[in-house]
Amino acid sequence: MNEFFCERLKDLRNEKGLGQIALAEKLGVGKSVISLWELGKCEPKLSSLVAMAKFFDVTIDYLAGLED
Repeated sequence: MNEFFCERLKDLRNEKGLGQIALAEKLGVGKSVISLWELGKCEPKLSSLVAMAKFFDVTIDYLAGLED
């Protein structure tokens, strides 16, 4: 995934006051997965992107850096 995704995910998580473990629990993934996404070491599945967009009330385009 691009650097926009990594930065936006971390920023959105911090805005909600959540640690990686808490976000992982909300999205139904392991804590290490959140870390890997934020570091750009792996990409989320579409179902995870949809869950993130719903949770943070943003679009997938926003997460991907395609819109401001």
